Amino acid sequence: MHEWSDLFKTTIGLLAIVNPIGGIPIFISATRGWTNQERARTARTVAITVFSVLFVSLFLGERILDFFSISISSFLVGGGILILLLAISMLQAKDSLIRQTPEEAEEAAEKQAVGVVPLGIPLLAGPGAISSVIIAAHHVKSGFIGHTKLILPILLISLLVWGIFLLSVRITNKFGTTGINIVTRLMGLILAAMAVEFIAKGLGELFPKLI
Repeated sequence: MHEWSDLFKTTIGLLAIVNPIGGIPIFISATRGWTNQERARTARTVAITVFSVLFVSLFLGERILDFFSISISSFLVGGGILILLLAISMLQAKDSLIRQTPEEAEEAAEKQAVGVVPLGIPLLAGPGAISSVIIAAHHVKSGFIGHTKLILPILLISLLVWGIFLLSVRITNKFGTTGINIVTRLMGLILAAMAVEFIAKGLGELFPKLI
């Protein structure tokens, strides 16, 4: 039961970070004037990109940290601060520059593969999502089998991204900008709490006497 609750917590946290609802306005803007078929193909590309990036982070993230001699405690603090900055932007219903800069958006708009950049990376599968997956992978105690179980939240989030972007026009017409901003703020609140937890745990491991 405890294992399933951890998976549920990971899924909710990852959903809050990826925040596909908040990405709808950018998706519609990037695909303005496209046919429904073209938008559907782009939505599928975004979902595949999100899954691929988070999948690689799941299995190779800690090895990359080891290569650069970065402790998971330091990464908890750094990743927590990064996620907190993202949460603050979400609470203000603003696009965070952590996800993507205006220069990146302008450059990517001229390319055909907008489903990969900027929609997949870094809008959805950005530094915050990657950090969250690496931290979740570290907390799994059963090695490769435990990592394999974490594929489920990543797959679920990717499918949600696909479905939400497929229905992006309908969702926008139904909820409007105000409704989307409300969801984004709620996700930001959850994210802020998670970020504080990451930072507190990282500081506790770096400075045990603080506890």
